[in-house]
Amino acid sequence: MKVQKGVLLLFLSLLHFYANAQVQRTRDAYLMGGKFIITIVAGDSLTAERYIDTVIAEISRIEYLISDWKPETQISKVNQQAGIRPVKVDREVLELTEHAISMSRLTNGAFDISFAAMEKIWKFDGSEMKMPSKKVVKKARANVGYKNIIIDRDSSTIFLKRKGMKIGFGALGEGYAADKCRELMLQKGITAGIVNATGDVLTWGTRPDGTPWKIGVNDPFSNNKLIAAISWEGAATTSGNYEKYAIINGKRYAHIINPATGYPVSGLTSVTVLGPSAEQANAFSTSIMVLGVKKGLRMLKKFPDYKAIVITDKQEIITSPNFNLEQYKIHY
Repeated sequence: MKVQKGVLLLFLSLLHFYANAQVQRTRDAYLMGGKFIITIVAGDSLTAERYIDTVIAEISRIEYLISDWKPETQISKVNQQAGIRPVKVDREVLELTEHAISMSRLTNGAFDISFAAMEKIWKFDGSEMKMPSKKVVKKARANVGYKNIIIDRDSSTIFLKRKGMKIGFGALGEGYAADKCRELMLQKGITAGIVNATGDVLTWGTRPDGTPWKIGVNDPFSNNKLIAAISWEGAATTSGNYEKYAIINGKRYAHIINPATGYPVSGLTSVTVLGPSAEQANAFSTSIMVLGVKKGLRMLKKFPDYKAIVITDKQEIITSPNFNLEQYKIHY
């Protein structure tokens, strides 16, 4: 039986298509105190689901190293021994802490993981009707200061010099976990996926049909609306005051604390940073909220792989010079 050449080529093309077809699977998980949405692209549903399990396990592993609200973690033990003695930690925890300190130096303290000492005096749950007293803020502020975090690489220890000090990775931990998951998936041959860590997004590869992932940038002044949808492979993290905040005397205060003053920042509504690393982008978006537009964008200029979209309390949209937002804007 003679098979026509065209039919044979079509048959071979279909075989190639089905052999290389990809499926996309997504699952929600409550991790690190928030909602993660994990998407994996793989050759079949079973494989995709199995690797989502792997991602969840990796995030849980990191949570049990760096969480400051679980008493058994290494960071909690560091906090418990503040002002008493150094605590031995895994190299991974040590290096993450070192990176946080380097960000503190870069921003002259605008970014500081020891801000966690201020958490108890600000709730941001809608119950605050007035500012804490200056005395209370001053007392808590005395326990903030990255220069009092002592790292000993030889013994792999962290020591907080002052009793009452506390460190927390809220502004880095989720981004770090997303970076580690992408790295792990690429090692295992998963070339596309998304880790959405409570709104901070890290994408790699493309959709099963080859089109790019799109990152939505929320309009903080209008519920359920986007200002832009950006085709993007990499990290997109947002820090802002439009979801978690306090309104005191008619003024909105973000949940982000200025380590220099002990008070919440104001002036900017949101900062979105795009770049290759979710951990680094998260640190930058938090820092810019504290530094303000001019100082923040001046700092970011030293890192050309990162771009920023800043929205002020007056609804002004400002971008870093290396990013053209117009091509991605959504017009309703």
